[in-house]
Amino acid sequence: MTHRISRVVAVGAAALLGATALAVSPAQAKNDKPKPNPSATMSVQLLSFNDYHGHLEAKNNETGPIGGVDVGGAEYLASTLAELRAGHSNTATVAAGDLIGGSTFLSGMFHDEPAVETLNAMGLDVSSVGNHEFDEGTAELLRMQQGGCHPEDGCYFPDQPYAGADFQWLAANVIRKDNGQPLLPATWVKKFDGVKVGFIGMTLKATPTLVSPKGVASVDFKDEVETANKQAAILKQQGVEAIVVLLHEGGYQEGTYNECKGITDPIVQIAAQLDPEIDSVITGHTHQAYTCQIPDPDGVDRLVTSAASYGRVVTETNLVIDRRNKDVVRSASSATNHLVARAAVQADATQTAILAKWNELAGPIKGEVVGSVAEDITGDAGGNRGIETPMADLVADSILWGTDDANEGGAQISFMNVGGVRGSFIYDAITNGEAPGEITYEEAYLVAPFGNLLVSMDLTGAQIKTVLEQQYQPVSARGSRPMLALGVSEGFTYEWDASQPQGSRVVNGTMALNGVPLDLNATYRVSTLNFLADGGDLFTGFTDGTNIVGGPEDLANLVSFLKANPGLTAPDSRVAGL
Repeated sequence: MTHRISRVVAVGAAALLGATALAVSPAQAKNDKPKPNPSATMSVQLLSFNDYHGHLEAKNNETGPIGGVDVGGAEYLASTLAELRAGHSNTATVAAGDLIGGSTFLSGMFHDEPAVETLNAMGLDVSSVGNHEFDEGTAELLRMQQGGCHPEDGCYFPDQPYAGADFQWLAANVIRKDNGQPLLPATWVKKFDGVKVGFIGMTLKATPTLVSPKGVASVDFKDEVETANKQAAILKQQGVEAIVVLLHEGGYQEGTYNECKGITDPIVQIAAQLDPEIDSVITGHTHQAYTCQIPDPDGVDRLVTSAASYGRVVTETNLVIDRRNKDVVRSASSATNHLVARAAVQADATQTAILAKWNELAGPIKGEVVGSVAEDITGDAGGNRGIETPMADLVADSILWGTDDANEGGAQISFMNVGGVRGSFIYDAITNGEAPGEITYEEAYLVAPFGNLLVSMDLTGAQIKTVLEQQYQPVSARGSRPMLALGVSEGFTYEWDASQPQGSRVVNGTMALNGVPLDLNATYRVSTLNFLADGGDLFTGFTDGTNIVGGPEDLANLVSFLKANPGLTAPDSRVAGL
């Protein structure tokens, strides 16, 4: 297969063309350049997006409107990109991670091969990895890049084996333990009308706390700032002056999708430390949209952008480059976020054919009715992950239901992380022609797309308290989400006091099982997902569990629970103060 990356120059290959040296320091070059003569400059268009998560179909329950505008869907993302590219000879399409993982049914059921096929067809050139690229481990990520049929499920289309990604994933700060080299290339360089632009791709250093630790045991995740600055120096040594970072980490802001009001850490702190030789930072992870100017260490504004999530927004960055020194003129460069408005463009025919192909394969599965609800049950990862939610409690109930028998694990208490609940059950949502209130297999999948296994273990009352205290962690440890709540199963209750310091927020004496206070020295049977049991989301307290018993796959268990419990209603709160 001929990959699109054959059109670029790999870092470390033949010497790059150097620019005429200026008799000024690097800081002066960034701060004191005279305004360029327009004839001496050129423009490079960068179209970027992030957190695609295999959201392929143009459905509001998958993509969600922005400002009342129906946006998203692979067919419309492709058309928007094509429209924005029109008339631009110097253009590249780039992404900032989480293209796969946490995906909707149509992509996730087939290990995200459909998502990669859509991205290939819409002309993506390069992307950083994100934490969700590691959901199924490093070996599966390499398969997604290089191609080959799934090791267990095989080839979905035997006459058309999965060919891999035409675009290049970058993983500058993901370092193999066996040889000290990046798991995937650290950088990517493309020539635009004789001028080379270098891209450094990274994920957040907290990635191993957000995925199953066993899946990333063979690699280390290094600091974002140290890695980017090191790679920028290497690019500079090779003659690359215009440098862009693709970073799967971000911040939160209070304004509209084209504003930057009150932008928060960790991206502010990271951007303030990145080498001034880096000219632009394209970010993701927080599912926010913003176009910011954040000062670099020399106090000079630098573009920092993000494009929301699910293919709903495209950032168009116009990098103005001085032909004489091959460097970016920041004062003349700009960025604009464009909505992928479905009413504004025609559906891309190639994308439509890709979706039809996979939908035909998925058809017999996704429309099966597996349960029902009597009312909306909400509170998934798309909202506040730091509070108790009805959906997280419901999934915890399903985990307890699947592990409470003596021969299933004997669980008494179950926990579910809100961030792992990827969808809600909405009474009036119709996905496959079912009646209101009915839940289809596709809808169940959207709640539990990760393929985790249930695990039961022994924990003491004191160890359970430790786990609950780990819902709050410093920003420095957990990236942009210091508070990650756990849903709890029916019968277990406690009180939470957020005014207390870390490690002391579970109110003493309030943990109870069926109204009986927990004995800190007694042992209880606890069940959860293997992701959490392995210490995922920094819930390392689960790793102290003993007498571990495995259980069913989480989606299969949820489907069985739904079939056995029709007419579900939203659970009442079980945690006071959270």
